Amino acid sequence: MYKTLNEHLKEKFGSKVYKLSIDGGFTCPNRDGTVGSRGCIFCSECGSGEFAEKGDDILLQLERAKKRVEHKNKSGKYIAYFQSFTNTYAPCDRLERLFKAALSPDYIVGLSVATRPDCLPDDTVELLKGLNKIKPVTVELGLQTVNEQTVKYIRRGYQNAIYFDAVKRLKAAGLEVVTHVMIGLPFEDVNDAVRTTRAAVESGADGIKFHMLYVLKNTDLAAEFEKGAFNTLTIEQYAKILKECISLLPKHITVHRITGDGAKCDLIAPLWSADKKRTLNFLNSYLKEG
Repeated sequence: MYKTLNEHLKEKFGSKVYKLSIDGGFTCPNRDGTVGSRGCIFCSECGSGEFAEKGDDILLQLERAKKRVEHKNKSGKYIAYFQSFTNTYAPCDRLERLFKAALSPDYIVGLSVATRPDCLPDDTVELLKGLNKIKPVTVELGLQTVNEQTVKYIRRGYQNAIYFDAVKRLKAAGLEVVTHVMIGLPFEDVNDAVRTTRAAVESGADGIKFHMLYVLKNTDLAAEFEKGAFNTLTIEQYAKILKECISLLPKHITVHRITGDGAKCDLIAPLWSADKKRTLNFLNSYLKEG
């Protein structure tokens, strides 16, 4: 099998830990005109933060998020997860203010920051390095694919070399790195997923988040899908590719996710992904098969 996030967090913190998704009010260089104005082709209006809390006050967001899950969390330990949009896309003084606020509650044992590899200047990496001395910091990077044709199609907006450089600098600063790998991107096959997984491993990433391509309303990807430009994967197809990718991972790498789930009210395809419990049960059963 593979090392799960639950196992990793228990090793790291001595008990079960829940992540609290919050919104720092950031935007993205792929939306504000710096790199592009329409975002990645699959990105939702929420910048992948559909399930994150909203509001100006980070501490209030954390409290609201905690109340929703605290009945399931006997340990009382949580990670503050900046999820929406690009969470290092701001001056260092603003980042420091937000991140330190998120780290201040006693129940917060770590910080997780989702961002783009082209939004990690040296001073930001130094800031994260300093915060990592207070409580553990993890940086999540959206690689998705290393297929250069797909990179252009999805409008990712940076070259693969920028990802590799970002991981190298983050690791040199002593930070844990998690890489997002997307399976089922338009016109890709198992070989593309395998190549991307190998690239993530070779980059030095500590963990990987696997998720399928799903199509959401009000995205450019939805328009392409409705024109019949591509098909999404069946659950069987996804499971088969996922299993091959996971088989490539060294034992020390943590699998943070094996599926993705867009907001049901916005989901166009694949509809099977809307039933998260059934999906996880099917995938876990398939992955355990010889």
